[in-house]
Amino acid sequence: MSVTETPPEVQEPPRGHVRLYYRGPVAPHWEVQSDFGDRSVIEEFRGRAIARLELLPPHDPQFRRNRERVARDAERENLLLEWDLGIPEDAS
Repeated sequence: MSVTETPPEVQEPPRGHVRLYYRGPVAPHWEVQSDFGDRSVIEEFRGRAIARLELLPPHDPQFRRNRERVARDAERENLLLEWDLGIPEDAS
């Protein structure tokens, strides 16, 4: 039985940066900000992220599941993802 070696994956540079900013308890709760990247890629991602998060404040139980989905989406698109919830990360 032979062991097949998989070639190391080449890490491509990120296609853009996205920050999801929690605006507070009054809807709309979320704002999407970007520092760099292709505007069309960012806008498509923004639409999907806002659709998942629109009515969810961070303390809502559904938020954790949707946050993971948004993170996977950003990973697939090769985007740097940053969350600004207005609270320390370990408190969320």
